[in-house]
Amino acid sequence: MSNAQVIFSIAHGVSMVSFAWYGMLCLLPGRMVGEFERYGLARFRLLTGALQLAGSLGLLAGYRSRSLLMLSAAGLAALMVAGIITRLRIRDPIAAILPAFAFFCLNLFLVVYAAT
Repeated sequence: MSNAQVIFSIAHGVSMVSFAWYGMLCLLPGRMVGEFERYGLARFRLLTGALQLAGSLGLLAGYRSRSLLMLSAAGLAALMVAGIITRLRIRDPIAAILPAFAFFCLNLFLVVYAAT
């Protein structure tokens, strides 16, 4: 296995587990309720959680289907663009925006690598 394949496999796993975790946090009552209220997007919390879980499941299925991996990673990257825009809109500090940017880059890498 080449270094690029190892990095791809790690990125794939990290994204899959992370989005499953954050998707569950969005669906359950708790801290994320207050966060989505702060964003002014409380009505989208459950949808966001469902999309994150669906993306995570798509990444899991992506171990068998490159096209599903690419579609799921692209969808999660788009979700992170929305997260970045939301945080910029509410004037969050750069440090608060960096995780969404990192997950955008991670999923964009998955799309590009899977396409090659």
